[in-house]
Amino acid sequence: MIARRVHLDVEKPKLEAKHMKISARNVLEGTVKEVKKGATTSHVLIDVKGLTVTASITNESVEALGLKAGTKVKAVIKSSDVMVAIE
Repeated sequence: MIARRVHLDVEKPKLEAKHMKISARNVLEGTVKEVKKGATTSHVLIDVKGLTVTASITNESVEALGLKAGTKVKAVIKSSDVMVAIE
């Protein structure tokens, strides 16, 4: 699955009292499998219960979040359209 609108959230330390509130309802917990960096954009491959979700985010965001293989993340998917196809 390649999501066009994905927000990645790295788990915050338990000592922090503040929690982010968002309107998106599709939150998938997973683990970063791989980060493929391009010139300006990275593709972050996330394992979600054996399925791979791919998020395209800026290289700056990868660095700011400290993303690497093994990082626990939440893929937050906000989409106005869902397409279904059959063969």
